[in-house]
Amino acid sequence: MLRHIAYLPPLEWFALPEQDTTITLEAMEHYQKGSSRNRCLIAGSNGVQRLSIPLEKGKHQQTPIRSVRIAYHDNWPMVHWRSIQSAYGNAPFFEYYADELNAIYTSKPEFLFDFNVSLLTFVLKKAKWPRNIVFSDAYAPSPLEPIVPYTPKRYPQVFEDRFGFQPGLSVLDALMCCGNNIPL
Repeated sequence: MLRHIAYLPPLEWFALPEQDTTITLEAMEHYQKGSSRNRCLIAGSNGVQRLSIPLEKGKHQQTPIRSVRIAYHDNWPMVHWRSIQSAYGNAPFFEYYADELNAIYTSKPEFLFDFNVSLLTFVLKKAKWPRNIVFSDAYAPSPLEPIVPYTPKRYPQVFEDRFGFQPGLSVLDALMCCGNNIPL
């Protein structure tokens, strides 16, 4: 299944036909402004919170996705990590994943693509999903939408008592709340 690279995408990004165990990441496209490539949604104490990775200049000039550089002018990794701690510190599985996830945030990779691949690999490993990641070797202008019909399955969320079930959040929400029992 062909997917664009995404920053901690929602569960539907991972939905594949049962027999398909490979996620092919579109590695030859140009960066798309305003997309999930550098943005994700988490559940915070005041509602849905968007996390956005700042990028270096030139990101809008037909830059190949693998060449998009992360900007570190501000300490966004610390801000994102603190937001994740605040949102999921009381989640049942936070303590099991916190150290390894924090190590990814403090690694300061140069490229957005590499950072996102690290996070996707982490999620697949911790969720124990039998999915392999491979990279496209030519641009494929086909739709990157899930072919599998996806209906969000309810699972217990940290702030569900305040806001009800919130579909479309980052896979991180489900991982922190359900461990490797994520309902897909």
